[in-house]
Formats: sequence, structure tokens, C-alpha cells
Amino acid sequence: MASTTPASNTWIKPKISMPRDLAYSSNSISLVNKQPNRQLPSINSSLQAPPILHFPKQSPNYQTPKTSTISTSKPTTISYPKQENNSSSTTHPQWNLVQKAAAMALDAVESALTKHELEHPLPKTADPRVQISGNFAPVPENPVSHSLPVTGKIPKCVQGVYVRNGANPLFEPTAGHHFFDGDGMVHAVQFKNGSASYACRFTETERLVQEKALGRPVFPKAIGELHGHSGIARLMLFYARGLFGLVDHSKGTGVANAGLVYFNNRLLAMSEDDLPYHVRVTPTGDLKTVGRFDFDGQLKSTMIAHPKLDPVSGELFALSYDVIQKPYLKYFRFSKNGEKSNDVEIPVEDPTMMHDFAITDKYVIIPDQQVVFKMSEMIRGGSPVVYDKNKVSRFGVLDKYAKDGEGLKWVEVPDCFCFHLWNAWEEPETDEIVVIGSCMTPPDSIFNECDEGLKSVLSEIRLNLKTGKSTRRAIIQKEEDQVNLEAGMVNRNKLGRKTRFAYLAIAEPWPKVSGFAKVDLFTGEVEKFIYGDNKFGGEPLFLPRDPNSKAEDDGYILAFAHNEKEWKSELQIVNAMTMKLEATVKLPTRVPYGFHGTFINAKDLANQA
Repeated sequence: MASTTPASNTWIKPKISMPRDLAYSSNSISLVNKQPNRQLPSINSSLQAPPILHFPKQSPNYQTPKTSTISTSKPTTISYPKQENNSSSTTHPQWNLVQKAAAMALDAVESALTKHELEHPLPKTADPRVQISGNFAPVPENPVSHSLPVTGKIPKCVQGVYVRNGANPLFEPTAGHHFFDGDGMVHAVQFKNGSASYACRFTETERLVQEKALGRPVFPKAIGELHGHSGIARLMLFYARGLFGLVDHSKGTGVANAGLVYFNNRLLAMSEDDLPYHVRVTPTGDLKTVGRFDFDGQLKSTMIAHPKLDPVSGELFALSYDVIQKPYLKYFRFSKNGEKSNDVEIPVEDPTMMHDFAITDKYVIIPDQQVVFKMSEMIRGGSPVVYDKNKVSRFGVLDKYAKDGEGLKWVEVPDCFCFHLWNAWEEPETDEIVVIGSCMTPPDSIFNECDEGLKSVLSEIRLNLKTGKSTRRAIIQKEEDQVNLEAGMVNRNKLGRKTRFAYLAIAEPWPKVSGFAKVDLFTGEVEKFIYGDNKFGGEPLFLPRDPNSKAEDDGYILAFAHNEKEWKSELQIVNAMTMKLEATVKLPTRVPYGFHGTFINAKDLANQA
């Protein structure tokens, strides 16, 4: 069992001047509107807005408890273990008189701006009472808990560490907040000889470090805050703070909360608004941020959160997009030793939402779809993330080793928006590229409020390189098997090559995940695994049993699951061939719903840089 020694400590209230319409409780920070005329928006999903959203009161330089406990009772509200307050180690910014005066003036402007924003209902996509309620709410860091209770038997091949990224805001949002805006936190379950341990830590981004020192959130939130005239005002506030030396945005503003990849002996945490961050897994199973990683000075721009690791060559392929200036989109790669290629500019007319892409044995597949960035929309009072109905989606096909974009061939794929692409491969006999992705409608429903329910249809897209035409079909043909499928993967040893199976999260009731589906991409047959009564989870990770196995589905699925009735979390291990539960690891703390993960085997762990 995990250690049960208690830690007696207190939280520190964030240092911020709050407008009067935000009220504090004595033991937590509560986002409660006291204005009688403001009504909560109606929620047409499984995520209902609670009357109060509780946040831990974090110390600017808190220290985590040295031990943790396994909770055996369900709390009536979301509660958090108390963090230590080591006041002697708290670092306060050394500002001169001009900086102090500027800070006070800018804080007053921000308070007035926040008060004005909260006089009007926030859209559901920016309301923290919706976006981070229930098990989407953040948790504090958890040090390593060893010898966790296990039901069943952990397979012998599961040796190493499963890591999963997620958004976990350190401080309470003072205004708009989207789930994607939260600070990055990595959750790790390490396996050694049938035993399991757990830890979770913030990725210490430059943004997080500065906000911890200030004791409050000051960096603008890309989705929750940057819309309309108030978004422009917040950008101006942020850059004004930079001019006075109150914050430093020269070292990046990203949250590193989305993707994880293990490449060239390094675990990299990523979000597409910054460079990756190098995170090290310690021998005890803990996590430590090494720092912002620019590949020894080679990477000068941001990198999207879904780079592709070629299982044959060991190379890493990636994209970078810019929403302000040209080139809006660049492609590059790294050799297996980490040497970067030159950037290849991908010609696009407007900055485009580029969350994911695909590779084949010979090509890179780049989607240019209908969700674009138009900063001018903020001047008109709207969101800069726009669904352009007049644009025709297209996929670019480029040689993986191209030195420029001259050989790029575009193939139109009308009315298609794939937030994620699961795989792609070549079929030389028909001169086609096959792309597997989940086509989402409405395309911008994640970012902008809309009445239409979200649909995510697993699709096969064929790009004919000879005719320049495309076809698209739903892979699952039986009406009774149709479900929203988002977040998942194929066998990563087969990435870029023809694969039969995909393992994808069942995103129902949206935005929760009730289980995962194993889909036969050739026949459309579906096998479903449901996490259990009152249990919801996230992305399934496929771990091959043996890299040399001839059976593509010879392996195990790992996924976090949370019981919303008992308020307990666990890691489930499922046999991918039989779709039967093999083992369950009981976790010492709640694991919020999150994003993407990976598995690092024991040999690679021992060889970390």
C-alpha cells in the first residue's frame, strides 16, 4: 500500500485584486457571480456547470508533500491535499519604483477589464464553470506513491512508464478559460516487475515559473481570453507588462499540455504555441522538468504537439505554424540523432489550425482545412479562430525528404475537418494515399459556441496522386455501431504503413469518454470496451507485447479511468486481442481527464539524456 503519513500544510491565496463580483470562500477560491441579472448558460452535454468551482490556494513557490495517501471516501466537493508553504524560499520580483507603479496601474486596468467582461455571460467554450468542472478540474502535484494496489495481474511485457499529458491550471481563472488553456501536467505510472507507482507533476514552463513567482495568472489565455475587444486589451496589457520588465515573453508563452513524445533519449512535452519541454523520469518514478528544449539551438520556432516518429528510420517529422506572419506554415524533420533539417515553407493563404498531420513511408501529408486564424475578427468583436465556409479543405502530399515546397501536390477534400489523423499509407497499385482520420462537424465546435451537436466520424480519405481527386467514406457502416471516435492511435510500430486496427476513444457522452473502440479499418467491424458504470476516461494507448510479433493487435491497451460516483481513479490494462480487462491499478489521487500520452520502456528509461 502507499504511505499514509499525513502532511499538515496550508495554501496561499493568489495575490490578485479581484473585482467585487468574484467572491472567495474561507478555504477555497470560488468563481461565483453576485450580479443578479447574469444567468449561467444552458449546457446541452454531460458536462453541467456546478454552482461553485473550488480551486486550491497555491503558494507561489509551494513544496509538495513528501508522502501521499489513497483516499477511501468520496468527498462531497472537489477537495485538494494541502501544499506546504515554505515562505523562506518564496521569491518576490525585485522591482524598482517605476515598475511597482506600472504594476499597480496595469493591475487596476486588468481588474476593471475583468469586471466589465463578467457583466456579460461567458460562452460555454470560455466559461471555467463549464470547461473545468467535475473531473476536468485541476489537481495539485502528487509525489511518488509506490506499491499501488493491483487487481488482476500486470502483464510481464509492461515494464517502463506510461505518461499522459493534460491541462491543469495552477491558478483560478479570473475571467474566460478554455480547457485547452490550462498549465501542462504529466501523470506517470511506472511498472517494475509487476508493481506500480504513480506521480504527477507540472511541467515547469517559463510561463508557469513566472506566474508562480508573481502568485497569479498574467499570461493571456489563447482560447478563453483572446477574443473580441477585451482580447485585444489583454494582449496590450501583457505586452505593456513586458515593456516594463514585469514579465518576460522572450522565452516562450506555451503551456506544454497536449502531446508527449520520447525521442533521442528525451521525453518531450508539447503544445503548438511553443518549443517542447524536456521532462525527465527519475529512477524512483518521479518527474522533473529539465527545461525548454530547442534541440541544441537548432529549433527557432514553435512545434506542433503531434510530431511523427517514424518506426523504421527513427526520424522525427514535425510542423510549425505562425498565426501572425508569413511563412504561416513550415515543415522540418530531425534525424534519429537529433539533427534538424532546413525548414520547408508550405504555401498557405491564411494561418490555418494545424493540430495534426500524417506520414507514410515516402510522404508527409499536410491538411489545410477550414478552421483558420483571422486576427482581424477580434477587432469586430469575435474570436480569431474562424470556420471559413468558403474555403475548400485540401491535403498536401510532399516527399518526406524534400528540400523545398516545389514538389508539393494539393488534393481537395471538400467539407473535411480532421482534428486528428490516425495513420496514412501508400497504395501504389492505385496511385493513392490512404489517410485515416476522424472528420469533425461542426469544425470549430471545440473553440466556438454552437447549438449543433458535435459529430466525429472515423473516415477513410483516399488521395489519388494521378487524377488529383479524392474520395471519402465512413469506415463504420452499421448504424448501430456509429459512435463519436476521437483521441487514440494505431500500433505505433506500424505508423506510416498499412494498418488494420485503430484504437480510439468513444467520446460519448461528449465531452466525456466512456470507453474505447477497436476498429477494423478494412471491414468496419467494431469491438467496444466500456470503462465501467459511472466511469469515464480518455485516450487509449496501445502497447505492443513484442515489437517482432506478426499479429498487429498483439498487445495491451492502457487508459486512465475515473469513477464519478466513488470519486476514485485507476489505470486499466486491457488485452487488445481479446478486449478483456487484465489488470487495474488503483491510483492514490484523482486523475483529471486529459490529452495524449506515450509509453517509455525500461531500457529507454535507463538511457535518458
